[in-house]
Amino acid sequence: MHLIEQSLIRAGLAPIAGVDEAGRGACAGPLVIASVILKDLNAPQLAALRDSKELTEKERERLFPIIYEEAISVSVIKVSPEDIDKRGVHAANLDGMRRAVQGLEIAPNYVLTDGYAIDGMPAPSLAIWKGDQIAPTISAASIIAKVTRDRIMVELDSKYPGYGLAKHKGYITASHTSALKQIGVSPIHRKSYSNIAALLNLPVD
Repeated sequence: MHLIEQSLIRAGLAPIAGVDEAGRGACAGPLVIASVILKDLNAPQLAALRDSKELTEKERERLFPIIYEEAISVSVIKVSPEDIDKRGVHAANLDGMRRAVQGLEIAPNYVLTDGYAIDGMPAPSLAIWKGDQIAPTISAASIIAKVTRDRIMVELDSKYPGYGLAKHKGYITASHTSALKQIGVSPIHRKSYSNIAALLNLPVD
């Protein structure tokens, strides 16, 4: 367990929620934010928790149901491409993180965020640099957000074939860029992102 979480528990500030997102850098599909409160941060079933990006897809899929089983509460928020374009990804992400924590069935006494502070949380919060790598609650939230979003992108691949969404999950790759030039922009592409705006000849703020 991370020393910060140990200190918070000793101070009587449990339950502690972690919150993290998936899809911020993608140019297609939703932004997914998850918040998780775990029952026991030292549970052996959770020993493999890491930042979702450090795990293979198979490892994330294996941990996904385990996290739900070992959680007191899990909350997931999905932010549409339209909302991202309207508000900007940073503002949409911050609001989504606040809403994810607010959506927990049990109110946390403390919230841990990955990387940067978030104003307006419903409980005192602390930003941890690379928190998804060292804080189990943030790692769990990272995995829930990533697996949820990956599954959505696989479904969207069937609805919008030709882009390879199931493979690259909406992130910018050479094959994705090539498909965009050949097929054009779909309704799930984020028009406020520079690569998509350029294809549509739209100004970028």
